Amino acid sequence: MADMHRPLSPHLQIYRWQVQMVSSILHRATGIALAVGSVLVVCGLLQLAAGEESFNHYKSLIGSPVGMVLLVGWSWALFYHLCNGIRHLVQDAGLGYGIAQFVRSSWLSLAVSIVLTVLVWAWVLMAGGVA
Repeated sequence: MADMHRPLSPHLQIYRWQVQMVSSILHRATGIALAVGSVLVVCGLLQLAAGEESFNHYKSLIGSPVGMVLLVGWSWALFYHLCNGIRHLVQDAGLGYGIAQFVRSSWLSLAVSIVLTVLVWAWVLMAGGVA
């Protein structure tokens, strides 16, 4: 008969956090953030359709510090989800399944997403800002 004193399944206290685990969680979280953050884009389009005064109010809200944090976070989520999605497509082709390759590609998708976010926001701010 089986020993019934052992845990039925592993739990988070047993696992050591690894980049592969974090990349999987972040991919799901950024997908959710993109869906929720798309509401900002739709609100902007609705305010634009409502008229200049309404859109100027929206721009002042989006240009606030909280709005900027939301926009930067949303753009990072977009770039991370894109980079990690490309990594998944490469793995679907049968490449990059070795542990070292998997770890390297996980770190690479994180690094490239940060670089792309910084580049885009540097360009946006140099071109005149958000609002």
